[in-house]
Amino acid sequence: QVQLVESGGGLVQAGGSLRLSCAASGATSSYVMAWFRQAPGNGREFVTAIRWSGGSTYYADSVKGRFTISRDNAKNTVTLQMNSLKPEDTAVYYCTASRILVPTTAPGRYPYWGQGTQVTVSS
Repeated sequence: QVQLVESGGGLVQAGGSLRLSCAASGATSSYVMAWFRQAPGNGREFVTAIRWSGGSTYYADSVKGRFTISRDNAKNTVTLQMNSLKPEDTAVYYCTASRILVPTTAPGRYPYWGQGTQVTVSS
């Protein structure tokens, strides 16, 4: 059983930065790890993903160049560095995991989810 715990959300002004962390427990060595977000009234939106082996990364166009995903296999953690934040980045951010071979933007393909952490960007 995989368990995911996010941390690092908060309130920041537009243009600022935040770092989210996801601590994973269980056998995740071959899993794809991803971040999704959900703003009020919207569905869950793919943000970024990384493969545990090889470290290939994938980004939504809306965050490309501003967000960076990384992982520490030894510590079983995934980090999301968010720079140049915009008010439209405001959402609950979820860490997810899946045994799929290639990341997908479909939230239904990720069976494991954390509890979410709120990110609020003020204008």
